[in-house]
Amino acid sequence: MSGAGALLLKIDEHRVAAWTAALADALPDMPIRIWPDIEDPNEIRYALLWKPSATLFEGLESLEVIFSVGAGFDHLLACPTLPAGIPVVRMVEPELTAGMAEYVVFNVLRYHRRMDQYQHFQRQGVWQVLDQIPAHDTTVGIMGLGVMGVASARVLACMNYRLLGWSRTRKTIPGLQSFVGTEELGQFLAQTRILVILLPLSRDTRKLIDRDVLRQLPRGAFLINAGRGELVNQPDLIEALDSGQIAGAALDVFDDEPLPS
Repeated sequence: MSGAGALLLKIDEHRVAAWTAALADALPDMPIRIWPDIEDPNEIRYALLWKPSATLFEGLESLEVIFSVGAGFDHLLACPTLPAGIPVVRMVEPELTAGMAEYVVFNVLRYHRRMDQYQHFQRQGVWQVLDQIPAHDTTVGIMGLGVMGVASARVLACMNYRLLGWSRTRKTIPGLQSFVGTEELGQFLAQTRILVILLPLSRDTRKLIDRDVLRQLPRGAFLINAGRGELVNQPDLIEALDSGQIAGAALDVFDDEPLPS
């Protein structure tokens, strides 16, 4: 970034101080404005954003580029005042990708190794060994084979899990069987014991994980949603959990955040 102008920062409140300090260190000559404290809207040339308010872009006539603080930019597309014709840059950051892969692998192991049951036994003072299915007989299905989906698949492949992937286009990933589109979704789901959701949010994927999809998984499957909360129909998921169709779920995201206390 060069030349006159200022950068607008709008992120979660608890991250403002750290981001402001990092930006000031990296861009010492760049004025940084924290939303909504903007004295002169015309000085804003760059915007670094997470979940902008409906009116954020009003009056930003000098805006040249928008940066998404996150792997996706669905939160920007949902903003009614998003200006047309301005480039939008999404974040691809190695630590973010690694952290997501770690989250996925942790929860796969947590379910596969039956850690919740062992922790329950520990609290009850019970010494009992549970049956263990080998990783090569445990199928993990990943919905969404972008940067984070591929990173998760690579780690799981090293652990010898049987891997399936579902995406819009056919992918060639070592150790993973690729499925494409609605015509192959049923085949993908029927074989998936652990479902990992890393899809982008769009009109086609919003509430995609509903009662019909969950019913096509083997009974007792486990669900991990590390994508967007709106990908999953939460009432349908609760119904599936109550019935035992889904044995458990690890949810990194929800429809409404933060969750009510």
